[in-house]
Amino acid sequence: EVDAIVHVVRCFEDPNVIHVDGSVNPLRDIETINLELIFSDMEVLERRIAKTTKSAMGNKSLAKELETLKKLYAHLENGNLAKSFEPEDEDELTFINTLDLLTWKPVIFAANVSEDDLADDGASNAGVQAVREYAAKEESEVFVVCAEIEAEISELDDDEKKMFLEDLGLTESGLEKLIKASYKLLGLISYLTAGEPEVRAWTITEGTKAPQAAGKIHSDFERGFIRAEVVSYDDLIACGSHAAAKEKGLIRLEGKEYVVKDGDIMLFRFNV
Repeated sequence: EVDAIVHVVRCFEDPNVIHVDGSVNPLRDIETINLELIFSDMEVLERRIAKTTKSAMGNKSLAKELETLKKLYAHLENGNLAKSFEPEDEDELTFINTLDLLTWKPVIFAANVSEDDLADDGASNAGVQAVREYAAKEESEVFVVCAEIEAEISELDDDEKKMFLEDLGLTESGLEKLIKASYKLLGLISYLTAGEPEVRAWTITEGTKAPQAAGKIHSDFERGFIRAEVVSYDDLIACGSHAAAKEKGLIRLEGKEYVVKDGDIMLFRFNV
């Protein structure tokens, strides 16, 4: 499974909250953390290189791995993140994926702002804009959050939370923003199954076809897949009921080549 690093970056001024470096500079903070992660990855590679060197003599596969490890180490030593390293081929890419290096992982930046900067999603905050520009170059995601507000709403029930956010002119919490950013960065979508006793969301990779999506529920569903009844969440909500959506022809029968879309509500037919 693919995972990501969430990097919280301070983008607010507050004389009562002293910054360890004496001033607020989100890009400097990002660089500081990047260096720490690089050093951590270098330690991992040093240990792996020492271990592989002992066994690589006369073993072509391990010799190739050792070569990759040394190239990666040199790349990091020059101050680069592992994710900017370009593998020679699929085999090298697959091997690097097994190393679990921190700087190889995709990153989501949480721009921590004051309450005043939440309403316009940090558009007027120079620090947030700097982080967004940096993230765009790094193919990373950014979302704006106020940690102080998140701490407050974490103590509320759902109804109170909704009212609190509405009073601030917000439609979603920082946690919801994080989930959306994570899905986007990792190329994930969700489809739904509805019935007794619950409605449930299943997370899949974007581009997954119906049989493989069914396999997330149970391997029998994929092995014996026949077809899927599909209706989009928006269509179902607009119609008000499954029967009304069916009357309007919004419930479709899809086969093995159907690529599941985010928000699809699916009923699988299978036979094993």
